[in-house]
Amino acid sequence: MHRRLFSILILMTAAITTADAQEVIELKMPKSNKVVMKFMFHNGSICDPAGKEGLTELASTLVMSGGTKDLTQSQITDKIYPWAASYYGSTDKEVSIFTFEVPADFLEKFYPIARDLVLTPSFAQKDFNRVKSNQQNYVDEVIRTSSDEEYSKKALEDMLFRGTNYQHLTSGTSEGLSSITLDDVKQHYRKFFTSKNLLIGIAGNYSASFLARLKADMNHLPATAPVIPPAGKANQPDGINVEIISKDNALGSAIFGGFPLSITRANDDFAALMVANSWLGEHRKEYSRLYQKIREARSMNYGDYTYIEWYESGGNNMLPSPGVPRTSNYFAFWIRPVQTAKGLKAQYPELSDINIGHAQFAIRMVVKEMDNLIKNGLSEHDFELTREFLKSYTKLYIQGPEHQLGFLMDSHFYGRKDYINEMDKLLSKLTLEDVNNAIRKYWQTKNMDIVIVTDKSEAEPLAKSLRENAPSPISYSNSLKSALSQQILDEDKVVENYPLPVKSVVIIPSADPFRHGVVAK
Repeated sequence: MHRRLFSILILMTAAITTADAQEVIELKMPKSNKVVMKFMFHNGSICDPAGKEGLTELASTLVMSGGTKDLTQSQITDKIYPWAASYYGSTDKEVSIFTFEVPADFLEKFYPIARDLVLTPSFAQKDFNRVKSNQQNYVDEVIRTSSDEEYSKKALEDMLFRGTNYQHLTSGTSEGLSSITLDDVKQHYRKFFTSKNLLIGIAGNYSASFLARLKADMNHLPATAPVIPPAGKANQPDGINVEIISKDNALGSAIFGGFPLSITRANDDFAALMVANSWLGEHRKEYSRLYQKIREARSMNYGDYTYIEWYESGGNNMLPSPGVPRTSNYFAFWIRPVQTAKGLKAQYPELSDINIGHAQFAIRMVVKEMDNLIKNGLSEHDFELTREFLKSYTKLYIQGPEHQLGFLMDSHFYGRKDYINEMDKLLSKLTLEDVNNAIRKYWQTKNMDIVIVTDKSEAEPLAKSLRENAPSPISYSNSLKSALSQQILDEDKVVENYPLPVKSVVIIPSADPFRHGVVAK
């Protein structure tokens, strides 16, 4: 599979050119039957005005979910269906992206629609009402009820970036969204979606004349240069601080914790941290240390992973997605839901006397494994295996023209030309000493923020145990315990008493997060 991918890459040529007002990233693929166009605007949710959090995403979504000056959304859908064309928009903290894909044979028919969506969106009131209602519902209800895992991830960002323009959801806040009008959207689009903060990307089988027309058309966007606010930086936690989000009928305890990282893909040390992170907790990989300790050996949950940058929709995506480049970064660990005392007691009569579930034990296991890694480093064997895995695995990030182009555009954001290719070269040059030095330089366990989304019945007992740094023995059913080795049971005794000096614990009702704008740390 990898050889085939390399042979495809040989047929491509990537280049960065400069239009009159924008830079253009080209990925020429003469044998492709598809054309992909991407328009990356350097804005994102950090550009949301105070009191109107969610405005950038609302504007972006309305453009891609509405019509043009000539066609309604339903007319566009009917028109492009026979062409197998598609388009969508996305907004993150620092960018908004419009993506269009179409078979090369239908490019000339599809392009006027794509052009008009970007240049002359209809901004119809009925489309605004629909899009705003959906976004409001997500912030008010969906984020709290659909996935506790995603809830915990977004709540950690709220905690780490509190008081900054990175704090609020890209979708906004309840109060902010409710105040946004259609006129706000129109003004924001003219102000922050301009030719001066646009990066154009194009991939596939297209002609030079088509590209020239595309460049000329995009120069019809407003020519003003928007003032982009500096990206908020994660607050440095003082000690270990925990926020427990208490909700009705949570099926387990979803945990997301982390601390600021001073580097991003822009730094060469990132390659060393990629190796360390992959060994410790590569997303959805069974070989990683935390997965083996928590999921495989103890059957505690579905998976346990770590991250050295934001991972979009981790519950759905098996591979990293392009389109979410960020200058503010943090390390995070993700403990997919572990059982609460309420859930364990309902399943196993022999556990009827327990007070808390597995959350504290699982956090202790993460801290213990990180402490061991920081102190002792990777072995030569683990280093070589993990590095070779990553050199192959990262090639899978760029399957298909859309992902290939997306990662090239992200590379440009970070000041690189081709992140995947450059990381491959950096990985090849890495030494074990490089990796272990990076671990000691950038990772620690003494100062971090942790969010736990759990059932109301678990919140108070868990908070009390965390505050007291009380022992947290794991509660096995009789059948599971009888199947475990003595080695695992002995390690459990170490983990249940492993130091976890929590400085503060706050219990938050599930209705409270994401309601207001910037909140002081």
